[in-house]
Amino acid sequence: MSASPDLAELTEKHRLLDRMIEEELSRPAVDSIKVNSLKLQKLRLKDQIARLSRGKQ
Repeated sequence: MSASPDLAELTEKHRLLDRMIEEELSRPAVDSIKVNSLKLQKLRLKDQIARLSRGKQ
């Protein structure tokens, strides 16, 4: 069994970050630093998901 995160778990975290970004953007005073940080985390997860997906093919 590998120590790498499960693909489904990463996909769920990616969706959660998407919701967090949308929530932050809907606020009257958007914290752009927080939004950028969340987007960066989301991009890193997307890269991990892509690597895992390629590895399972």
